[in-house]
Amino acid sequence: MAATLELLAERGVAGMSIEEVASRAGVGKATIYRRWSSKGALALDAFLGEFKQQQPLPDTGTLRGDLRAELRAWVRAVTRTPAGRMLGDLIGAAQHDKDLAATYRERVLEPLRQQHRIMLDRAIARGEIPAGTDREVVLDLLFGAAQHRLLLGHLPLTDRFVRDVVEVIVAGIQSPAPS
Repeated sequence: MAATLELLAERGVAGMSIEEVASRAGVGKATIYRRWSSKGALALDAFLGEFKQQQPLPDTGTLRGDLRAELRAWVRAVTRTPAGRMLGDLIGAAQHDKDLAATYRERVLEPLRQQHRIMLDRAIARGEIPAGTDREVVLDLLFGAAQHRLLLGHLPLTDRFVRDVVEVIVAGIQSPAPS
């Protein structure tokens, strides 16, 4: 994993190879292929090991606080560690590799979304937001905005961005639905 993380940080998914990972790790290619079917699967596992530990589930007592804490942790991970480049590379590679895309959804996207649905369920239980709130749309808005900035790089991922995104989401959830 350490060799894979080094190569991902240096060259990204496209620039690494199983051969290089094996060489850096001091093992044969067969050792790697016994566990991972492709470099995409290997890169994903290396990324997950690094990224998941940087994404704890916050419990601040309010939805606004939880969303801010979560998005701040995500922004910190993708701007201050090699995780941002790795995430961008994995998302890009998944556009051309159906197996990687399916594995990414199964092992990264769905577990993280499930974890974050807990924040929304707690907010519903506290009466902060309506029970009928579409949790999937809220998560799409939260992470969609952040991933958009990460992938396109057109604007920075700042603390102000985090505050503004969370305020728009919370205001939208708490406002009455149009008739």
